[in-house]
Amino acid sequence: MDDLTSSPPSETDSTSVSPWLTMAIVTVACGVLFLPTPTGMTAAAHRLLGVAVLMAGLWMTQAIPLAAASLLPLALFPLLGIQSAKETAKTYAEDSLFLYIGGMVIALGIERWQLHRRMALAVVSFVGASPRRLVIGFSLATFLLSMWISNTATTMLMLPIALAMLQVLEEPETAGGPRRKSVLAVPLLLCLAYSSTLGGMATPVGSPTNSVAVGIYREQLPGAPDVYFSDWLLVCGPLALSYLVIVVASLLRGLPGTTPADAQMRSELRARRQRLGSLAQAEWLMLVVFGLTALLWVFREPLVIGRVHIFSGWQWYFAAVCGWVTGDAALQEQLLGRGAISDATVAILMAVLLFLLPSGCRNPQGRAIPLMDWPTAVRLPWDMILLFGGGFALASAFEKTQLAHWLAKSLEGPLQGQPAWLAVGTICLILVLLTELTSNVATVTAVLPSLLALAEPLGLDPRMLFIPATLAASAGFMLPVGTPPNAIVFGTGRIPATEMARRGLLLNLVGVPLLTAGAWLIIRPLLGIP
Repeated sequence: MDDLTSSPPSETDSTSVSPWLTMAIVTVACGVLFLPTPTGMTAAAHRLLGVAVLMAGLWMTQAIPLAAASLLPLALFPLLGIQSAKETAKTYAEDSLFLYIGGMVIALGIERWQLHRRMALAVVSFVGASPRRLVIGFSLATFLLSMWISNTATTMLMLPIALAMLQVLEEPETAGGPRRKSVLAVPLLLCLAYSSTLGGMATPVGSPTNSVAVGIYREQLPGAPDVYFSDWLLVCGPLALSYLVIVVASLLRGLPGTTPADAQMRSELRARRQRLGSLAQAEWLMLVVFGLTALLWVFREPLVIGRVHIFSGWQWYFAAVCGWVTGDAALQEQLLGRGAISDATVAILMAVLLFLLPSGCRNPQGRAIPLMDWPTAVRLPWDMILLFGGGFALASAFEKTQLAHWLAKSLEGPLQGQPAWLAVGTICLILVLLTELTSNVATVTAVLPSLLALAEPLGLDPRMLFIPATLAASAGFMLPVGTPPNAIVFGTGRIPATEMARRGLLLNLVGVPLLTAGAWLIIRPLLGIP
């Protein structure tokens, strides 16, 4: 399935990387290893820094396949004494990895029964067929959805629709003719990844990074003014929306506003929708599973706006019912524990359900065909799964070796005595670069405690420091491992790594002054900080 997984590359498709460039990457990484260990940095953290440089270079240049580079921690961490082989292997199976697997199985089911084609045609008909309108429409829809669902889940929901739409636009004009290459593919797929990341910045529930940051802030500074849902939405919503405008403007560069084929395309799309007819049983069931999955993701956790408790979340009701039926109060508490039930639980449950539900079709032997079978599910992009694992392993090692803590502590001396805006901008820049190599949550967890301790020496309200820093930790647009949405869209095989790095670098750098200015122009006045 070419539109959801990357097909095995042929020799002509392989990335041509100079052996000298590969040797240079390895040489630089080895040079880092043999440099004297910086003061305060552990020997293990120093060795990890060399491995991180090596993996980042290989990921960016694709000198070797991404999956192969992602396996390096399994070999290098034990050999260099960074982590044991057993510990490293465990880090490859983080919870969010199974969210990706379950969500991709659902996406494969949508593609299998052609529901994605129907959804794509509906979206195109609504926003218009011109390239610019499509990018704007998909960006807004993804941004708004990601405010309430995890950015990973949002990307999984929107990706089949975008890919099916590209299929429609790229179909040959004549049967058996060559497939047309759409210039829309790269900007459209990147807009999904970037918009879902930015939408996740806007609310505390949009990204686990935000929730973790607020939790650390409350725990470390219990006497500081609290940050409620409404506070976060009030200040981060405008910041994220401003960032979205810049991102969309950058993606629209080079895309025509209209094309001579737009009218013909609209007519053709209407005809295609009519030819699809009414929904078949398999399409109805896939639509129900798709919608139910989204609802379970949205309403799993409590919804609290300010001091008003709107909804407790279905997880709370599920735990209460289980506790009442079994009479086991301890079970209820366990089910309500942090991480006891997650979005990955929902994704895997609904993915397995597809293997049980009948599609309404039968095979030649008269047996009912389920919505999903293993020959379809096995076409998961396993290279991207390994890419996720490699990123998780790197993030875990950053935390264990205290490398991220060392980076934060090393800032304290240089930033003291500097203008407040320069300190905030420097911290945002470092977090933007750091999050390209580590998970957002791991970065915030490791670095934020040290940053909060800097607020008083710098003479800043801690909210003006931790909110921009948290948003910067999500602003990873360069590498496939920068954020899960980046990895998901990169897994389609339609976005060259160099193209993502080129566009993402500009957006990373733009985010630093944007977030710094936002601290004084938005966060300070709206939160009433003197």
